[in-house]
Amino acid sequence: MGVRTLPFTRELYIERDDFREQASSKFKRLVTGGEVRLRNAFVIRCDEVVKDAYDEVIELHCSYDPATLGANPEGRKVKGVIHWVSVPHAVEAEIRLYDRLFKHPAPDTGKDATDYREHLNPDSLRTLTGCRVEPQLAHAGHDEHFQFEREGYFCADLVHSTPTRPVFNRTVTLRDSWAKLEKQALGGQ
Repeated sequence: MGVRTLPFTRELYIERDDFREQASSKFKRLVTGGEVRLRNAFVIRCDEVVKDAYDEVIELHCSYDPATLGANPEGRKVKGVIHWVSVPHAVEAEIRLYDRLFKHPAPDTGKDATDYREHLNPDSLRTLTGCRVEPQLAHAGHDEHFQFEREGYFCADLVHSTPTRPVFNRTVTLRDSWAKLEKQALGGQ
């Protein structure tokens, strides 16, 4: 699995989906007043939420327990584990999320076979820019594959990547049970 150094600093990025101001007990990520473990690091607690003029969360003020590096805190229930990256060490990256090319499992068969192009999935490629990744990923090689927490497996796009602007292509997705529960709660929309 390898070894890498992860700088832990005062400012960290986490994924927006890893935080809710309020959530059910089934949500295993960070909530206001709750604790979560940072992958391969410490347990943190969200002490304060900072919002902008539009009531959007822009910052979380958290505290960490230095005694929890590699150890679970006694007498406290930590709800889950989330990924993070140090703000000053993060490298900006482009992430390409591939999905099915067609909306129909067999676009050239049956009564809908008039023109396979009618079944093209307009969301078969989503490109995310401005993403932040660990500094070691800026030097990813052609034979390296990475799991991005709860997102899937990725490899570097060796045609378009540079050390100052890496590009990663998703090769395999992962199931996200929390996203599935939220979708069901919204009536499958």
